[in-house]
Amino acid sequence: MRPTVSVPKSAAVFVALLTAVAHAPSIAGTPSSLTILGTVEDATILEEDITLEGRLDTGATSSSLNALQQETFERDDAEWIRFEIIDPHNEDARITLERPIERSARIRQHSGELDERHVVRLELCLGDRKIEADTTLVDRTELTYQLLVGRSHMAGHILVDSGHEHLLPPDCPADEDSSDADE
Repeated sequence: MRPTVSVPKSAAVFVALLTAVAHAPSIAGTPSSLTILGTVEDATILEEDITLEGRLDTGATSSSLNALQQETFERDDAEWIRFEIIDPHNEDARITLERPIERSARIRQHSGELDERHVVRLELCLGDRKIEADTTLVDRTELTYQLLVGRSHMAGHILVDSGHEHLLPPDCPADEDSSDADE
């Protein structure tokens, strides 16, 4: 006759749950597939290869970029915008960027007022993630960070650890197309 082994119910439940979790399919957007970043990270605007310090804000729906001297113009039958950002290496210098305007957005301020802003597409490198999303242009010179990264850029890609900053520098792999062009 075999000896009887008594296992507490809580241990049996724990082992069953552990087994179920270990064998669960991996789902995109689950914590294990997300890059963990802090509330403040360096982000590279890929087209111009400019790295800015940005605040990752899970409370903001969209991202916004400090944009000075905004000027709209027409190019190839489309509306474009030319604007300046503060050079991250020299506060007194400016860098000029141009982008097609995707649309205009009405953003509600903390004061309750609505603000009309131009929206452009920005491809950012955050940690090891290359993410493209609509970004509003606004004068953020009175704020600490030139770039605010909202949920539209982070959803499905980034998990924010609110207790940390600067967890990963921008390090996105080069596009295969761009490496082919160099050969």
